[in-house]
Amino acid sequence: MLPENLKENEAGTVGLPIRIVVLSIVGFIGFYAILSALSAAPAPAGPMYATANLSTFSLNSGGGQSNFSLQISVLDRENRGVGEANVIVWSPDRNKAYSGITGNDGNVIIDLLNPELPAGKSEGYVAVKVMRTGYRDFSGEYFIKVKRS
Repeated sequence: MLPENLKENEAGTVGLPIRIVVLSIVGFIGFYAILSALSAAPAPAGPMYATANLSTFSLNSGGGQSNFSLQISVLDRENRGVGEANVIVWSPDRNKAYSGITGNDGNVIIDLLNPELPAGKSEGYVAVKVMRTGYRDFSGEYFIKVKRS
């Protein structure tokens, strides 16, 4: 039950409907500004990954030429080829780097010329890094195993 002096005092209710309308409009404008900012934000970069036509390669133990070609496929999350991706491949000893750009189908062929294993090791790994605008970079330190036969 309200006290008698509040029942008779109407000073707080004068102009209340217009205040509610004005505050509602200001709130809706603020809510619209927030939604506009969220919808105008750039889309996050999508993931991509790379696969190769082989998973291991054997070098000649006689010290002869051991050149080999890698066909690398760069794919997005729907397994579609990612065109114009920059692919960088490092030899197992990390002294030589090779690069290529994928075609529209997402494939590139990179020739590794006489790769060397790290000093004192009988095996090593080819590393890869793939970059493309609009996608997160992909890198793999252990992309292809290389061993001495």
